[in-house]
Order: sequence, then structure tokens, then C-alpha cells
Amino acid sequence: MTKPAVFCVILASISNRIIIEVVKNLFFVFFTGCFVLLSAQQTSGGYFQLREKYENFEENDVRAFPFIQPYIEKAKKEKNYEKLVQGYKDGVFYSSENAQKLKYADSTVWAANFSRDKDLLIIAHIEKGVVYYYHYKKYQLALNEYLEAYEYSKSTRNEYLKYQNLYHIGVVKSYLGYYEEASELFDRCISYYRQKSRSNLLPNEIYNNKVGYLNSLHQMIICYRHLKKYKEADSAVAIGLSETGTDRQYTQEKGYFLLSKGISEYRNHHYQPALIYLNQSLVSMKNSRDFARLSVNYFYIGKTYRELEDSKASINYFKKIDSIFNRYQFILPELRENYEILIDYSKKHKDQTRQLYYTSQLLKADSIMSRDFSYLSPKIHKDYDTKTLLDEKNKLQKINYLVTVIIIVLIIWAIGLVILFAKRHKKAKEIKQKYVFLEEKFKNNREEEPEILPQSVPVEERRAVLHESKVEELLAKLKDFEDKKDFTQKGLTIGKLAAQLGTNSNYLSQVINEYKGVNFNKYLSQLRIHYITTLLFENRKYLLYNIETLAKECGIASRQNFSDLFYEINGIRPTDFIKNRMQELEEKE
Repeated sequence: MTKPAVFCVILASISNRIIIEVVKNLFFVFFTGCFVLLSAQQTSGGYFQLREKYENFEENDVRAFPFIQPYIEKAKKEKNYEKLVQGYKDGVFYSSENAQKLKYADSTVWAANFSRDKDLLIIAHIEKGVVYYYHYKKYQLALNEYLEAYEYSKSTRNEYLKYQNLYHIGVVKSYLGYYEEASELFDRCISYYRQKSRSNLLPNEIYNNKVGYLNSLHQMIICYRHLKKYKEADSAVAIGLSETGTDRQYTQEKGYFLLSKGISEYRNHHYQPALIYLNQSLVSMKNSRDFARLSVNYFYIGKTYRELEDSKASINYFKKIDSIFNRYQFILPELRENYEILIDYSKKHKDQTRQLYYTSQLLKADSIMSRDFSYLSPKIHKDYDTKTLLDEKNKLQKINYLVTVIIIVLIIWAIGLVILFAKRHKKAKEIKQKYVFLEEKFKNNREEEPEILPQSVPVEERRAVLHESKVEELLAKLKDFEDKKDFTQKGLTIGKLAAQLGTNSNYLSQVINEYKGVNFNKYLSQLRIHYITTLLFENRKYLLYNIETLAKECGIASRQNFSDLFYEINGIRPTDFIKNRMQELEEKE
């Protein structure tokens, strides 16, 4: 093998090694980058990935907890209180036992307190209030949580949270029998949630707002029913059933509207359709574990069977309500009649034991409702209604104060304008008078040159140095100087003028002082201003010149100096003079 060939083989070998090394480095950089990117995604997207594994489970499904616990632990470790609140909320949602739900609700409040985020505090207190209201029917404890959330909601910009809390306060008012007040709150909630559920939001936001809308609509139906606004109630039921349709997402909400439809059919004496709707809603009531509405369902089924003269079936459903009352120690005021019916039934069948038992149950129910009312009514009026009114009063006071300040400012501004206009009017009047005076003066002295004519000075008062013949000669030269308008020369000084007139500056100054009655500067200024004033009076084109041009026309270098001299000699500013002169000419035309 020749040397060049050997050299080529060696060179190729070296090149291959370099290429292999470069490729290895590129692969290393690529895989390192992918690893870092994947790690970053796992860190930021870990919460989403964990929730994705359980968020489609049904409520109360404990299968979610193997995924909820890592979610909570991750949030605790990273001190991410927003995610921690979400984790505990999920714990409430998927717990199957009420005690467990309350435990997670307490943890939600604990995490929100650590965050010091007012929105999270609103969420946490509403969540705990819902557990007390929905799962325990402890309205007193629920109201405390709602009022706590209300205090935080005053400074939040999250409208959804404000209306969520407003809804729950409305529920308490409805329970207390303040149906008019409650319906006003629900009406506001309906308007807000309906608009939001139909706007361009994320799917989960649309779902949350639609649930809010449907629940508010259902609560409004309850208010309508108790206010005997049956036409409005039936219309709202029709809307609710239409909105829920066959969408499985809103099965629970549909159950409420089916219950309301069944009650409406019962009221209209359509007992068979009433039973159909009431039985259709039972599944939803049981699955949602809303024992209060389940009791209402049983109550109207019992009353329907009673109208159909099926006494046995009727009493069985009334007894179911008693079982629920024994378990939860809660009953809605509208179900008080349930015990009156059972007492009458026991009396009719001469069952004194059952009669005594149901009488005791009725007294217990009255005691619970009375206790709730005596606690809830004053508290909701004091801590919500009164505070709301005070808040509105403070807002109105601030608005009134602002309006008062604005009115005062406007009055001061108006007075200022009146004074300003009065001053301007007065000044304009004075300027007009000065202009008229100047015009009259100009007309009377058109052939003369005022204030610069030779004055008659007694011979004995003249200085001895002034020779009469020379004075006459110099005055004649000054007359020629004035006639030729040589005073419009720029930069003219007494020295320059003396040289032009063949004399010295001292002699010229003495002659001007004694025969013109002014010093040289005043003499020159009077000539120039008289000249430009004459032009402005006699030639309209000069009225279109700006002040700088007029100053140059008469030999004055400075605009300000020209304006000051014009005012000093004529008693009016050149701009005011031009304005009045043009106005006068326009009026003549």
C-alpha cells in the first residue's frame, strides 16, 4: 500500500471517530433535554394526572381515595395550599360517610387558613356549610359557615363565589319561611348562573354554573309553591325539565324537578301522573342522600295514596318520614302535617300507644324547628340582612359623599367660570373703550404726530451750549428723518443716528430731550408705534400679519418688546387692537 493510501485510511479512521463522538454527544444532549422536559411536565402536571384518575367517579365513591391521598400528600409537601384545598374538597365529595365528609371539610378550612387567600377561605367555609346543611341538616352550623364566607366575599372579585354563598343564604331564608326574601336572592342567582352557563367558558366552568342555575331554579320553585304562585312554579318546573333533558350529568337536578312536577300534579288532583313523577324522582333522591327532599317525596307519595284511598300504602310512606326524623333529628316545617296525619290515624284506630308516640314526635319536631328558628332568624337578620343593609348604606353614603364633592367642585368651577367670564367681559369692555379712544385720537391727529412734536421751550430756559441756528438745522434733519420713516431701521442707536445727521450723540440727545420732550429711546419708540398703528388703521393687510412681522416692520427686534411698547403708548395690546379693528371692519361690511 502506498503512503498516500495509508494516509487516506488513517484520515478516514480519524474522521469516523470524530463523527461517532459528535453523534454520541448529540444523543446525550437530546436525551438529557427530554428527561428534563419530562421531569418538568411531571412536576407541573402531576396534580392534573392524579385527578384525572378519579375525577370521573360518582359522588361518594370511595375508590377515588387511593388517588386522592397522593394528591393531598403532594400538595402538603410542596405547600401548595390551593391544590391542598382542592384535595380536601375531593375528599368531601368522594367520602361515603358523613363523619368523614365533615373531617375533610375541617381540613379544607385548615388549609385555606394557611393560604390566607380570601377566595380559598370562601370556598372552604361554603364547603363546610354544605356538609352541615346537606348531609346533617344542621342549619345553625351551616349558617355560621355561610356568614363567615360572606365576610370574606365582600372583598373578592370572584363573582361565582359571591353568588354561591348568596344561594346558600337564600336556602336558610327559605327554610325559615322568608320566601319573598329568599326568592329575591334566588332570582339574582338564576340571572347570574344562566348567563354564565351560556357564555364561552371551559366545560367544567359551564357545568358548575349550570348546576348553580338549576339548583337556584329548584329553590325558586319551592318559594313559588309556598307563596301560592303556582303558575310561576309550573313554568319554572317545565324550564328545569327542559334544561336537564336526558343529560346524565344533571340526573340529581332532574330528580328535584320531577319531584316538583309530582307535587304540582298532586295539587291539580292528577293523582296517577303525580305518582309516576314522584316515583321517578325517588331514585335520584336516594342516590344523592338528600334525606330532606326524600322526606318531602315520601310525604307527597303518602298524600297521593291517601287521595286514592289506599290507606295502608299511605301510612307506610308517612312512617318512612318518621324513620328519617329519628335518624337525623331533622324535619322540614312543611312536613309537620305528617305527624298530624299519623296522630289522627292512630286515634281513629284507637291505638293510644302509637298516638302518644306520634304526639311526642310532633312535640320534638316543633322543639327542633322552634330552636332553629329562634337561633337562625335573629342571626341571619343581624349578621346578614343588617350587615348587608349597612354595607349598602355605606356604599350609598360614599356615593352621596362623592356626589356632594362633585357638586361642590362643579359649583366652584361654575363660580370660577362666571368670575372668569365677568373679568373677561370687563376686560373686553375696557379694551373696547381704549380702542375707541385710540381710534378717536388717531382720527383727530391724522395729520399730526402726537407726543413727538417740538415743544415750545423758552429761550432763557435752553442750555447755553445749544446754538439756535444749529438747533433749527438739526430739527429740520429730524423732520426729514421722520418723514422718510428712517426710524424703522433695525438696530438704530443714538450714536448711529447722530452720525447720520452729522452731529454728536450728546448734542442730539440734548436736542431731542428739550425739543421733543422725551429721551431718545422714548422718541424712537413713539415714532415706530405711531407708524405701525397708522398702518393697522389704514391698510387691512397688516391686520393679517403676526406680531413678529409687525415688530420687524417698524424696526423693533423683539415680539415682547413690541407688544409692551404698543401697550405703553396706545394703552392696548396689539392682539386686542387687531381683534377690535377686524371686528369693526366686519361690522361695517
